[in-house]
Amino acid sequence: MHFNTIHIVLAILLSVSQISLVAQNQTDANIFGHVVLQSNHEHLPYINITLKGTSIGTSTDITGHYFLKNLPEGTFTLIASGMGYTTQERVIQTEAGKSLEVEFELKEDAIQLSSVVVSASRNEVNRNESPVVVNILSPKIFESSNSNCVAQGLNFQPGLRVETNCQNCGYQQVRINGLDGPYSQILIDSRAIFSSLAAVYGLEQIPTSMVERIEVVRGGGSALFGSSAIGGTINIITKEPSKNSFQLSNTVSSINAEALDIHNSFNISVISDNSKSGILFFGSLRNRDGWDANGDEFTEIPIINSKNMGFRSFYRTSDYSKLSVEYHNLWEYRRGGNKLDVQPHESDIAEQLEHHIHTGGIRLDVFDRHSRYKFSLYSSAQSISRDSYYGAGQDLNAYGHTTDFSWVSGGQFVYSFSKLLFMPAEVIGGLEYNLNELEDIVPGYNRDLVQSTQIASLFAQSEWKNESWSLLAGMRLDKHNLLHNPVLSPRLNIRYSPADNLGFRASISTGFRAPQAFDEDLHISIAGGEPILIELDPDLMEEKSISYSASVHMQSNLGHIQFDILAEAFYTRLNHAFILKESALSTDSVLIYLRTNGSGAIVQGFNFEGIMVPGKFLSFQLGVTLQKSEYLEPEKWSEQVEPQQKMFRTPNLYGYFTSNVQFNKCTELALTGTYTGSMYVQHFAGFIQSDEQLKTPDFFDLNLKLSHKIAINGTMRMSIQGGIQNIFNAYQKDFDFGPHRDSGFIYGTSAPRSFFLGLVIGLN
Repeated sequence: MHFNTIHIVLAILLSVSQISLVAQNQTDANIFGHVVLQSNHEHLPYINITLKGTSIGTSTDITGHYFLKNLPEGTFTLIASGMGYTTQERVIQTEAGKSLEVEFELKEDAIQLSSVVVSASRNEVNRNESPVVVNILSPKIFESSNSNCVAQGLNFQPGLRVETNCQNCGYQQVRINGLDGPYSQILIDSRAIFSSLAAVYGLEQIPTSMVERIEVVRGGGSALFGSSAIGGTINIITKEPSKNSFQLSNTVSSINAEALDIHNSFNISVISDNSKSGILFFGSLRNRDGWDANGDEFTEIPIINSKNMGFRSFYRTSDYSKLSVEYHNLWEYRRGGNKLDVQPHESDIAEQLEHHIHTGGIRLDVFDRHSRYKFSLYSSAQSISRDSYYGAGQDLNAYGHTTDFSWVSGGQFVYSFSKLLFMPAEVIGGLEYNLNELEDIVPGYNRDLVQSTQIASLFAQSEWKNESWSLLAGMRLDKHNLLHNPVLSPRLNIRYSPADNLGFRASISTGFRAPQAFDEDLHISIAGGEPILIELDPDLMEEKSISYSASVHMQSNLGHIQFDILAEAFYTRLNHAFILKESALSTDSVLIYLRTNGSGAIVQGFNFEGIMVPGKFLSFQLGVTLQKSEYLEPEKWSEQVEPQQKMFRTPNLYGYFTSNVQFNKCTELALTGTYTGSMYVQHFAGFIQSDEQLKTPDFFDLNLKLSHKIAINGTMRMSIQGGIQNIFNAYQKDFDFGPHRDSGFIYGTSAPRSFFLGLVIGLN
């Protein structure tokens, strides 16, 4: 049934694209030119050149030149943009039979204020003019921190912290402003197809080689993206073909000089001569050994073997329409516990997972030549099949199988008014339908979780803006099949910029979580040799939130030194907060915890981010979060421990820094690090006599990377890289021992000291 529905949607999209497919007139109206750096007139390769309000675009070649031919006649805005450079626009007039030369001189923008983002309002907007604070994780940060997967890179943003929650399988989640992973909405290319099952291991399964950038919006975002966007939104934007290129890379890491982690990846991009079509192929392989931290022959870091391959493509069906298609698949095997070379039920503890994941999407964009409107239709789907074993004591009953299907389709319309009431405005409206069908079966534990969620949504917003002001008011109405009444999620954002280098922002936003299974429900922890299952209270109500934030953003230049400072205060109130407590349904062989509603909670604090760029060859970035996360009343999680008001696994202080020193055009040194303050964690009985809650030490994880580029010929280059991660070996020292350990008793950094070497070959 699902695939028949998808076929119908694809047919509609293709039909619309055929309607918009018109014959391309051979106007011989051409534009050519070059792009140079303003400071020294050095030619810039791979700068994007686009004709605003159309699907037409290209990029500069390796010499910094470009050529656009057979353009429509009329008055247009030509845009030059690129990561790390300011965006520049020129109004031009095209005429049949004439060629026009247009040259651009761009300034360096190491702080990326001119970057275009889509997560602030579901439409492209200059980051500096956005009414919402949007942080960007760029490939540069991935490279500097030697982040081979998304989970490794997310630590380098204020308010974000990735933590490992299981010694056996390495289950990870990202926290935004201290809230658990299920409070964050993960998007792939702005689509909410990252299901609860995908979220269990998904952040570690996405290689950075397929990522163009990651946009992070902190605070309630249900007005834009629906359920679960309470803590914030993480939008993973995958790479799109923009030039003819290829890149091959290999990284070998030695974990504590005892286990290997090997990453291989490739990207190949091909663009047609007329720039009407293009395709990017990408892939990766990963092989990681299991590693035992305390010599008890039980892993703290599991085995991972994975393969990922896919493509993203576009076809400009006319000068004013564009069709984009993407697909990728992933196979992953992971195994933790002991006796890793035998069947899982022959081990004392084993967590073994095998995933087969298929993800794809199609999108049609239709533009107005006068840049007044843009219309988009989209459909994305993800299918997951997972074979699992979560068991202890050589239990034959612990085998399970999970299937998951997610599908999101919709359309949105953007219209720009030269004046609406009192100011120029951009109005966005749309419809969206989201389906998720999940079945998680563990026959031996009498577990058969079947869940179908269907959400029909309507969203609308208007943003009034000029150079000094932005006022955004919007709402989203979601009808969730597990809720009796529709949920209305409003938002209000305001920006005031009294000067080009100073901006104030304030926002009120809302969020909600429906009473459904989340990622932690689909992962079975083991404590005291017994599996821990999570079940939903039949009377579980939806959780709602309201978030307030205020920020000041300042940029300054002192000579050649660039400064960028962001200070943000945030406050989130959760009503009917979800909590876990031990259930009377527990048996001698299975521990059952019940997800129910608590009294509510308050999360509040400050985020600070500072960037300093003293010159072209030196940069520093620092992010710090100071916060407090507490329930309104102490919540009881164990019969053996006093109720706790503070949220577990939420340090009051954490942060990161990055620094890059470029000695010359070929050699660069990167020093990065993260700090995690002390926090309370739960420790379940098994290895210890009774449940405990304890306060952890703090951790400082320092990393160093040195890279050197070597030119092979005029167009090819090779980069040799090496370094140390977690130089001071800041790693947990008090793991449990043996088969009765609590697999969830893990905190701090994700890996001990590791050494790595890498090689990258590609086009300049």
